[in-house]
Amino acid sequence: MKSASQQADSHSFSISDLSREFGITTRTIRFYEDKGLLSPERRGQTRIYSPEDRVRLKLILRGKRLGFSLDESREIIEMYDPAHGNVEQLQRLLEGIEQKRAQLQQQLRDIQSLMGELDEAEERARASLAKNISP
Repeated sequence: MKSASQQADSHSFSISDLSREFGITTRTIRFYEDKGLLSPERRGQTRIYSPEDRVRLKLILRGKRLGFSLDESREIIEMYDPAHGNVEQLQRLLEGIEQKRAQLQQQLRDIQSLMGELDEAEERARASLAKNISP
């Protein structure tokens, strides 16, 4: 069922429409607007979001899930250039993905190392405890 704003204009969305669709708060959407990532039209006090705003919001949220900062997401989104096949945008996205992957792999190695250290500390503590408890 379409909301009142969608019934009035099937190519626009209210802040509530986007909030429901993406499972985020209206405050989050206003935050992205304050950061200049979204620029809805205004009709009085009402924000009217375009299909482009909706796509930008979707990309912002995807970037967030992938671990990109808002500035990184903004940079990638603003490179959108369908006339040239979005080559630069896609190359920048791939660079960002490579960087995130390398960062996560390092974090994984750090976690594995720490888990090994915890295992060793646990073994030593159990051995000491067993020595002190045994008659």
